[in-house]
Amino acid sequence: MLFIILAVVFGVAVGLIDAFGIKRAKNTFSAVMIIISDLLGTNIIAIYMTELVTSYYGRGILSFENEWPMAPFVHAGFVLALGLIWTFVMGLVDGKFRFARTEIKPQRKQTIMKIVYIAVFTLGMALIFGTFWGTGTFSAIAPDQLLINMVSPKDSAGDDIINGILTIPVLRTVAVSVFFAAFALSNRELYFKRKDKEICVLSVKIRRIISMVLAIASLLSGLTYGIIAFRLGELVKMYMIESPFIEENYVDPATVKLQFPEQKRNLIHIYLESMENSYLSKDLGGHMDTNLIKPLSDLAKEGVSFSHTDSFGGPMTTTGCVWSAAAKTNMSTGLTMKPPVAADNYNKADTFMPGAVTTGDILASQGYEQTLIMGTAAKFGGMDFLYGHGNFNYLDYDGVREKGLLADNYRVFWGYEDDKLYGFAKNELTRLSKTGKPFHVVMETVDTHFPGYIGKNTPTPYGNKYANAISYSASSVTEFIRWVQKQPFYENTTIVLIGDHVSMDPDFFKDFDENYVRTTFNLILNPAPNVADVSSEVTHNRYYANFDMFPTILASIGVKIEGNRLGIGTNLFSGEKTVMERSGAGMEGVQYVNDQLMYKSKFYNEKILEGTYKPYDPKYVTTYK
Repeated sequence: MLFIILAVVFGVAVGLIDAFGIKRAKNTFSAVMIIISDLLGTNIIAIYMTELVTSYYGRGILSFENEWPMAPFVHAGFVLALGLIWTFVMGLVDGKFRFARTEIKPQRKQTIMKIVYIAVFTLGMALIFGTFWGTGTFSAIAPDQLLINMVSPKDSAGDDIINGILTIPVLRTVAVSVFFAAFALSNRELYFKRKDKEICVLSVKIRRIISMVLAIASLLSGLTYGIIAFRLGELVKMYMIESPFIEENYVDPATVKLQFPEQKRNLIHIYLESMENSYLSKDLGGHMDTNLIKPLSDLAKEGVSFSHTDSFGGPMTTTGCVWSAAAKTNMSTGLTMKPPVAADNYNKADTFMPGAVTTGDILASQGYEQTLIMGTAAKFGGMDFLYGHGNFNYLDYDGVREKGLLADNYRVFWGYEDDKLYGFAKNELTRLSKTGKPFHVVMETVDTHFPGYIGKNTPTPYGNKYANAISYSASSVTEFIRWVQKQPFYENTTIVLIGDHVSMDPDFFKDFDENYVRTTFNLILNPAPNVADVSSEVTHNRYYANFDMFPTILASIGVKIEGNRLGIGTNLFSGEKTVMERSGAGMEGVQYVNDQLMYKSKFYNEKILEGTYKPYDPKYVTTYK
């Protein structure tokens, strides 16, 4: 009802200005026709423009199910703006308005101010359009993610992302700024003809004042919109409010006694991009009517997975783990990824968390051959520096091209697709199995990064592109696992499958039940004999996070961990309570840990981010039969 009232009131107001303010009405009939045409015309166009805006916040006004309370006011604003523009244009056509050039002696100060106004206005528009695109493209992007990505390498971003930046925020900012610049730099004055007199309604001086106001309004609007949309206020907590939580719960892996089996097990760790349990059917704990990842749910019957429910489930989403680089850092170090205290914290090999001990460090000390295989460039997000802990061999997008395994000009999606990933992985695993050394292979799929990649081999049984990418990813990784299980080395190999983080797709989850807890799929196949027979009491109804996978993965290859804790993570196989479970019952403990992880940690900053890198010393590592 409010929508209709505002639409009619503002539409009629525009018509009255057009008919009587500009004096275009010649009689009562023409006045009524002008009002009706302005009412209908402005509202029809405004409905389309409002739909574009509200589609990011609700379901759009055309569905009549809009959930965004600001939609009626946005629409009314469009009606007024469009109406005034239309009225002005018709006034020019009817000769009610006239532009006249005014000769003004150029003044350096005024020229500089005009340039400043244009620069400020452009910056504001860039913030507005950039925020609008960012929030619509990345679902609920975290403020720490935004900041870390700004200081981390950004090479090899996905083609869709790059094209989106260029075609939406950049082009829109340039287009609007060009019109503003034309307005601000013009020396033309606007006159309104009323009866036999002409009144100057836009002098050069007024033009300068309007330019200044628009520039300041643009910048303030952009800053406010960005701060609210990206929750940048949370950065205040991250940098200003201190918590001893990490220090009090941190167990330094360098000082923990570890026991490896005498015959060391191989480890294949596969990060499944955005693979979450919501893709399962509802009867299995998912949120779909159809099970999109049936091959994986079937495969799960053969291994061990940890859940927060009686059915399928997974780790809780925590601060500093909601994007790929952060998720891998969590699972490799037993620590969350916190905002930088220096610009180079995440973009140099010797400054990527130099105080952390990683899975790669520990396994390298035990003679493991280690390889990273991923379809994007490892330098994106600084992952080449993370895997510098452990001296990994790189078969990432850049690595395979350097080795001549891929043409220099080949590029699809983020680099190369998952079909090629599995081909490279098969060859590398075959090679590693013949070295006589234990191996550790880390893989990351990419095809399920939103909006999803559909290749020549991807079936399309669903009407949704992303659903097809998800379904094919589940099938192709399962096919790869079946290949591994047929190889001679599988008997002594553990496979870890886990979604890196929940999906950031802004549209696929729009109608989800807000009470549904989204978690990532996780599965450990062929774990070491000493942890293989774990009870359901240990694997289900557990509250844990990605950082708990650090000691859990080591335990899965038979490593016995004194105290069952590394970093702030807990070995889930042990059945001991995680830091979340120790902090409160159910979601209460999850919320407490999330709050504490958001706060500044002096210990983390000084020891982990700014510490001096020291090669992992295996003096506490022993073996057992």
